[in-house]
Amino acid sequence: MLRIITDSASDLPKEYIEAHNLHVIPTPVVIDETDYFDGKTIQTKEFYNILDDTKRDVRTYHINPAMFEEAFLPYAQAGNSIIYICFSTGIAGTFNAANIAKTNVLEQYPDFDLTIIDSKSASIGFGLLVSKLVTMLEKGAPKKIIVEAANYFISHMHHVFTVHTLAYLIKGGRLSKFKGTIAETLDMKPILIVDKEGSLQVLKTVRGRKKSMKALIDYAKANGYDLPSQTLAICHGEDEDALQFLLGLADAELKPNDKLISTVGCAIGAHTGRGIVGLCFLDASEEEYKEYL
Repeated sequence: MLRIITDSASDLPKEYIEAHNLHVIPTPVVIDETDYFDGKTIQTKEFYNILDDTKRDVRTYHINPAMFEEAFLPYAQAGNSIIYICFSTGIAGTFNAANIAKTNVLEQYPDFDLTIIDSKSASIGFGLLVSKLVTMLEKGAPKKIIVEAANYFISHMHHVFTVHTLAYLIKGGRLSKFKGTIAETLDMKPILIVDKEGSLQVLKTVRGRKKSMKALIDYAKANGYDLPSQTLAICHGEDEDALQFLLGLADAELKPNDKLISTVGCAIGAHTGRGIVGLCFLDASEEEYKEYL
């Protein structure tokens, strides 16, 4: 049996995960020196409430090889064929840890068929990729075609997002304290992308929250392929007002065929804070894989 599994940095909605019986390996988050697991032992509402309290110590670490071995072993024992789509190696060390675990499992089960794919994606861009591959699997696509499609979608996936506060980017070292403090004072908001190597890059900065969200729409207009035929992925960090504002803009200006909406989980939210909001979409046609989509 062929299965697709992923990790919680994909930020897929809980309803989707349950409806498709998708195995999602939880990302660890450490709160005041206690380990929790994203989507399993801590949920987003509780997480962001803790994150809002500046006196709490919150940090993350990537899924380690031992955790991956625990996740992979039941499939090896059952003789399943697995495709694991993982969090971007440009942001975390997940891909390398998964490959260490694969090597260890193969020592016990040398016939285990496990393919590990670096999504070069994050949050709901990662989730959008996984959802497309799950659809293909459910419609009978063979493994070879799913892996081929994964690489195609990865090469054509765009992520663009902004944050409400720069405090977490400064804390994480992605923005210098000096520049960040000045930008925060001037109400400057960064427009960030995940580049083709899966790393975070600042595209530009704009002044004001609403202008930053309008900039996301403008980026999608400039880079998306036939957006009215696409599923547009939208994520937010427990900020309903920002979500509704962005949804209104997207419906009016992009007119997507469908929308996949999710809340940014602990793996990414710990480094952005409440109020992150973003769009993900493709810059090329899906026609080649239409039979399975």
